[in-house]
Amino acid sequence: MSTETIDLKSQLISDFYDREKALNGEAQSSFHKTKRQAFERFDALGFPTPKHEEWKYSNVKNLIARSYQFEGNHSVTAETIAPYLIPNLTGNILFFINGTYDADLSSIVSPKDELSVMTLREATNTLPDVVAEHFGKADSQNEAFTALNTAFAAEGLFVHVPEGKTVEQPVIIYCINDARKENIGAQPRNLFVVEKNAEVKVTEIFQTLGESHSLTNAVTEIFVGEDARVQYYKVQNDSQQSYHVGTTHVQVKDRGNFYAATVSLNGSFIRNNLNIAIDGEFCEIFMYGLYFPDGKQHIDNHTVADHQKPNSQSNELYKGVLRGKSTGVFNGKIFVREDAQKTNAFQSCKNVVLSREATMNTKPQLEIFADDVKCSHGTTTGQLDDEALFYLRSRGISKPEAMSLLMFAFCEDVISQIKIEAIGDYLEGIITQKLTQA
Repeated sequence: MSTETIDLKSQLISDFYDREKALNGEAQSSFHKTKRQAFERFDALGFPTPKHEEWKYSNVKNLIARSYQFEGNHSVTAETIAPYLIPNLTGNILFFINGTYDADLSSIVSPKDELSVMTLREATNTLPDVVAEHFGKADSQNEAFTALNTAFAAEGLFVHVPEGKTVEQPVIIYCINDARKENIGAQPRNLFVVEKNAEVKVTEIFQTLGESHSLTNAVTEIFVGEDARVQYYKVQNDSQQSYHVGTTHVQVKDRGNFYAATVSLNGSFIRNNLNIAIDGEFCEIFMYGLYFPDGKQHIDNHTVADHQKPNSQSNELYKGVLRGKSTGVFNGKIFVREDAQKTNAFQSCKNVVLSREATMNTKPQLEIFADDVKCSHGTTTGQLDDEALFYLRSRGISKPEAMSLLMFAFCEDVISQIKIEAIGDYLEGIITQKLTQA
C-alpha cells in the first residue's frame, strides 16, 4: 500500500456518513445520538498537534499520514494466533480482530449469572438503561481520539458483573490487528459495569500480525460500584510498525478498590491515557506502569487521579527504561477537589536512561483545592548506579550481566504487582530477553 500523505480525517468522516446511511431506524436511538455528538466533536477538534498542551511531546503526524482499512476482512484462525497467546493463561478469552469482536474465536467459561458478555449493539437492546448510564463517560469533548472512537463504537464489548458476584476466572481480551496484507485501523470499545460488592480481573493485550502499519484507537470504560474490586492489566507487545492510542476511563464509587498495571514493551508510537474519577469515600486506587522504549520508539503515559469525595487514597508508581534514540513521556495529574478532605495521594515516576540519545519528558502535577490532605509527587531520571554496578563487577559478573541484574531489580517493583501468575511469568521472560540484548 502507498505510504504517501493522505487526509485521514476526511477518510474517517466519509466512512462515518456511509455507516450512518445504513442504520435505518437505529439512527434515532439514544446510543447513536451519543455517537453523532462525538463525531461532530471530532470534526471540530481534528487530530491533536504539539500545540495542544496535552500532546506537547507526542506528535501524531506519522500516525495520521497513512490510510488504513478499518475493521477490514481477515483470515485469522485459532492456529494463526496461537503463537501470540500468553502461555498458560486461562479464563474467559475474548478476541477483537481488526477492532471487531470475534465470538467464534472467543471462549467464555464463567457462568452466565456470574458474568455477562455481549456486544455493545446487543446491550443497547437488552440493557438500554445500563448502557445509557455508563457509556460515553470518557472525555469526548476535549480528546479527539476518544471522540473518534465513540463515534464509531458499535461492535465493542459490554461486560457486566452483577451485584455480589465474584468472577473466578479472569477476563482476557486480545486485541489483534491483521496487518499481513494492508495497513489496518482498529477502534475497539469496551464497557465494563461491575456492580456493588462484585469482583473481576481484566486484562487487555494488544498485538499486530504482519509487517504493514496498524493503528489502534482503543477506549475502555470501567464502572466500579460500591464495595466492588477490579484488577485491570494492559499489556502491549506490538510490532515495530504499530501505532497505539488507548484511553481507559474509570469511575469508582464508595469503598471501591481499583488496581491497574500498564506494561508497554514494544510499538512504534504508544499513548496510554488512564483517567480515574474517584467518586466515592474510602476508595483505594493503585496505578502501576512500566515501559521500555528502544530504537526510535515513543511511549507516552498520561494519568489522572481525580479525588472528588473525602477519605480516599491513591498510590501511583511508573517506571521506565529507555535505550537507543527513544522517547518517553510521563504526565501524571492528581486533582483533589474542594470536598475531598482527608485525601491521601502519592505519585512517583522513576526512569533509567541507558543511552545519551534517549529522551525522557516528565510532568507531575498536583491541583489541590482542599486543606486537610496528604499528597506528594516526585520524579527521577538518571543512569544506573555506578557503585552498584562496580560492586557486581568486582564479584566477577560481566558488565552486561551486571546491568541486566540491576535493571531487572529496578523493574521488579512493578512486575511483582501483576496478580495473574501467567501474565507475570510472561512479562518476566520478555523483560529478561530485552535486558540481555546487546
